[in-house]
Amino acid sequence: MKISIVGAGAMGSRFGYMLHEAGNEVILIDAWHEHVESINKKGLITNDNGLIKKVKIPAVLPERATEIPDLIILFTKSMGLEPMLESIKGILGKNTKVLCLLNGLGHNETIEKYVDNKNIFMGVTLWTASLKGPGHVELSGGGNLEIQNIDPEMKECAKQVCDIFNDARLNAIYSENVLLSIWRKACVNGAINSSCTILDCNIKQFGKLKQAPRIIRSIIKEFSDVANKFGVKLDVEEVARLVESTYDPSKAGEHYPSMHQDLIQNGRYTEIDYINGYISKKGKEFNIDTLYNDLITNLIHGKEELIIS
Repeated sequence: MKISIVGAGAMGSRFGYMLHEAGNEVILIDAWHEHVESINKKGLITNDNGLIKKVKIPAVLPERATEIPDLIILFTKSMGLEPMLESIKGILGKNTKVLCLLNGLGHNETIEKYVDNKNIFMGVTLWTASLKGPGHVELSGGGNLEIQNIDPEMKECAKQVCDIFNDARLNAIYSENVLLSIWRKACVNGAINSSCTILDCNIKQFGKLKQAPRIIRSIIKEFSDVANKFGVKLDVEEVARLVESTYDPSKAGEHYPSMHQDLIQNGRYTEIDYINGYISKKGKEFNIDTLYNDLITNLIHGKEELIIS
């Protein structure tokens, strides 16, 4: 299958590498010039749980992408989604399937401006990766993936996409309620990403804090209150146990989450407004108290100002 990874950062590079290794025709599309140049000159350097490879995968800047793929996988940062879709309009063929695997909430409304509903698939993944520099990605631990079609008539197509991922050892399943899974993943990110970024620690270190149980449950409770307004029922204790399962070093415990990678490690703006900030915004709209998420959002924006300005 011809697959374009749109947003070939840490996670995009991981998926691109694994899909390439499974025999698919993969192209990496990313706006970071040095990253694209390094991949084309040296190959994508992958550290796959200690096994280092240099993999020849073509990479291109968005404005230079010309080949229409069978499948586009979106891995951009949330704030860059619409500008990226505008840049790649030329490769959005009438039969091109588009799978969104972005962190955060509310992305389907943006994608619908550019892609017919029958070609939109939403997904959520718990795989992790770290970008160590231009053209260099580090893979660790395991993960899984859920996918669902937007158009009810495209269920079989969604299952075929799952098969492609499973051939690449990405552990995909077809979901009957991916919206619930997206909200649960947003809770994990809302509890872990921002906390690790504020405290400058990895997931295992955060989990060892005596304050961690109270912090994550307070954040998740606010997510649950807002999700309820969208008809999504979140069990606070169940989601808290999911968050706590990530502390295990054999899973994601040694990992620094993506928000930490962006801000602390690379001095880039974060996706906070699409995670904790989304809950803060919707809390105000629905007259729901979201004190924890309000504070976290302001603290991350303050840290952005200190580091980036």
